[in-house]
Amino acid sequence: MKNRALFYSIVAVGVVAVSSGGVLVRLAADASPLAVTAWRLVLASVVLVPIALFRGTLWKVKRRDLALGLASGAALALHFVLWISSLGHTSVASSVLFVSTHPVFVGLGGALFLGERVRRPLAVGIGLALVGGAVVGWSDLAGGAWAGDLLALGGGFFAAVYFLLGRRLRADMALVDYTAITYGTAAALTLVACLAARVPLVGFAPAAYAWLFLLALGPQLIGHTTLNWALGHLPA
Repeated sequence: MKNRALFYSIVAVGVVAVSSGGVLVRLAADASPLAVTAWRLVLASVVLVPIALFRGTLWKVKRRDLALGLASGAALALHFVLWISSLGHTSVASSVLFVSTHPVFVGLGGALFLGERVRRPLAVGIGLALVGGAVVGWSDLAGGAWAGDLLALGGGFFAAVYFLLGRRLRADMALVDYTAITYGTAAALTLVACLAARVPLVGFAPAAYAWLFLLALGPQLIGHTTLNWALGHLPA
């Protein structure tokens, strides 16, 4: 995009939308972490998968790209399950901080697998993320919240895998096809996990459904989709 101010304004909207996820998950606490993940991804998939099918390009995706898209969806599912589970064991601030260490993993993975250089601004950002994580992690260790921090850190790692695969695929794949494959795969996997673990998907307080809908609309459809759009233009 030639208009960089507009480009970064769109990315900023995506970042703000994603950042509201932690609070919305807490508000929907009547549902289990697996159920929250399933609802979030299923609602987003219900919107995007029909659009991708209607466009007709989904059937033309190469087998290798489809396999990588399925892997990206699996990483997204693990990211959400670990991160949302962490919110039951640590504070929203700590959880979001540790899951947001994914730029550390993305920076290293981008250099190793995508040939993207770790430039000085990114190196400084990685350093700040490590210092912040150490400070918060130390205080949480004393308070017994370390298990939640580790879950969030694991969520950050799988978010990095998701972004690295997205950067690789978005170079050739249309946004709607990529998100339909990724969100759809993640939705299917979490639904299977819910059924296997006998996690209820209904029976929550009426307000919980409203928060789940907003979670799918804001952080997922607007937030994640915007970041996936940006991956077609920016390094991971």
